Amino acid sequence: MTVRRLRDHATTIFSEVSQRATRHGAVNLGQGFPDTDGPASMIEAAARAMRQGHNQYPPGTGVPELRHAIADLTAAQTGLVRDPDTEVLVTVGATEAIAGAVVGLVEPDDEVVVIEPYYDSYAATVAMAGATRRAARMVRSGDRHRLDVDSLRAAFSPRTRAVLVNTPHNPTGAVLPREDLAEIAALCHEFDAIAISDEVYEHLTFDGVEHVSIATLPGMAERTLRISSAGKMLSCTGWKVGWVTGPADLVAGVRTAKQYMSYAGGTPLQLGVAHALRHEQEWIDTLRHSLQARRDQLAEILSGVGLDLVVVTEGTYFLTADPRPLGVTDAAAWCLGLPERIGVAAVPFAPFTDVYSGDWSHLVRFAFCKRPEVLDEAGRRLRALVG
Repeated sequence: MTVRRLRDHATTIFSEVSQRATRHGAVNLGQGFPDTDGPASMIEAAARAMRQGHNQYPPGTGVPELRHAIADLTAAQTGLVRDPDTEVLVTVGATEAIAGAVVGLVEPDDEVVVIEPYYDSYAATVAMAGATRRAARMVRSGDRHRLDVDSLRAAFSPRTRAVLVNTPHNPTGAVLPREDLAEIAALCHEFDAIAISDEVYEHLTFDGVEHVSIATLPGMAERTLRISSAGKMLSCTGWKVGWVTGPADLVAGVRTAKQYMSYAGGTPLQLGVAHALRHEQEWIDTLRHSLQARRDQLAEILSGVGLDLVVVTEGTYFLTADPRPLGVTDAAAWCLGLPERIGVAAVPFAPFTDVYSGDWSHLVRFAFCKRPEVLDEAGRRLRALVG
């Protein structure tokens, strides 16, 4: 029997939607995974590592080759210098990094601020730690989403231990500007809180929009954990290679919790990612441009069948759509019925919210990280919505 604090998190919307998509042969635009492989040289580097006998446990902190590559990439892109031995930790995906950070650094009587809508693992992770979740929110500002500063300030208190920051933001596709991050940073300083910054889409921003890490703001490097992963930037979500960087004392807390979650991930996969971080920046740049084109392709498809595209997607894999122009009154039920009805899967916003659910429950998230011909097939099926 599931413990009480996790009963509300027994299943994820992603597994439920993906199961329905598989059952009905639907085009899965719900879960955010690509349908093409990452760089060929990365795959060959991993295969070569297997052939050369790198098939046993790696160090619990990750293979040195990957930790050094992460430290070098971090320094090149942000100017933050991190010791690969004490300030870089390899994890089994970014989700484990988030869980390790919260479980390893938050006490049961602490509070953790999340920003709605939020990636669904955040709420479950806070529950695992036995802490209290406090919610701020994003709000629509023209054709963008921005942080609601008043709700953010109301969410902080003397019990606040951490704030979970996510930019580029899943599910809205927003990229938080420096001004919004500065508001978060100011409250972290005021309440002596840490920032756990989920930046897995840091390389996937569009239209020249700049990704800024909160760790680069004045006084934040020593109180921020930056989390990223290979899954999104290198199209290898099934490899589950993530990492966390930050000051040694905070990383130590993550490491303490993480070692009892998985201890370590696959050695040859880590070596493959290490190769890609050093040699495949051009591939990542090409991916970003390709995703921007596919964002535009899916946006045209969704608009063409009568869905309202609420805001411009500045990053990530996702578009936000409002199905109410089609007469939809319950977005969650609509999404759960979509795979069987027309053979397309999408994810409702409802599971990403609780305190401010009324602001978001009518919205739907569609993923555009699929091949253009797959998006076209989804469009053909979606046209059934309008006869």
